[in-house]
Amino acid sequence: MCRLVAYSGAPVFLDTLLIQPAASLVAQSLAARETKTVVNGDGSGIGWYGERPQPGVYRGTLPAWSDANLVSLCSQIRARLFVAHVRSATFGEVATANCHPFAVGRHLFMHNGQIGGYECLRRRIDALIPDDLYPLRRGTSDSEALFLTALGRGLEAAPVAALADTLAAVLGVMRQAGVDKPLRFSAVHTDGATLQAVRWASDRRCPSLYWQRLEQGIVVASEPFDGAAWQEVPPSSVLTINADQAMRIEAFAVAG
Repeated sequence: MCRLVAYSGAPVFLDTLLIQPAASLVAQSLAARETKTVVNGDGSGIGWYGERPQPGVYRGTLPAWSDANLVSLCSQIRARLFVAHVRSATFGEVATANCHPFAVGRHLFMHNGQIGGYECLRRRIDALIPDDLYPLRRGTSDSEALFLTALGRGLEAAPVAALADTLAAVLGVMRQAGVDKPLRFSAVHTDGATLQAVRWASDRRCPSLYWQRLEQGIVVASEPFDGAAWQEVPPSSVLTINADQAMRIEAFAVAG
């Protein structure tokens, strides 16, 4: 399982949330606490929104704890909205193209979880990606396939519905193939204005996800990275953060 962090609020330097806390995301890349995969050393990445509509993205295959470029960028970049991810690969080799976050236009996406039996389903899952979006497929991970499929199902106009529709389609493929392994999905999507964080699993064993309201904004994380009061994102729910930091949590249902 991977670990992720997302933030929306007043501009802050990335290192204040990603590096400085004692149990920061970078620390979790070496010693995660709320997952069976303690080490998340198969690459890392950050995505942030500055003065242009499209986000900046940095991804690399070095473990986050030894990536000096990542640390340097985080100490220099200040952003009002950013996401970060450390990877423990479930499918797909260790390669930059398989590192999160994934970006298309102004959209960023990152995922913690897996499509059960993906190694046997890859061609069928890839077929869910529309032809006009398939040239954007760079890697071999199930996470990128989920993102591109959701883009083709209305992610830009109705992100929550598009994500639910994507998971329903993937479940359909899994059942047709006779795969009884779980589909687990803890993910963050943002278009630079609103941010959605989803926690869901077909077997109800959802990957962990928390949120915390800071003085200057709201942060979402796979696991708490400081001793402050964190609240769990309930299973089968979606947390939405608007540009003005208004937040709501709603039920997230997947058909079928």
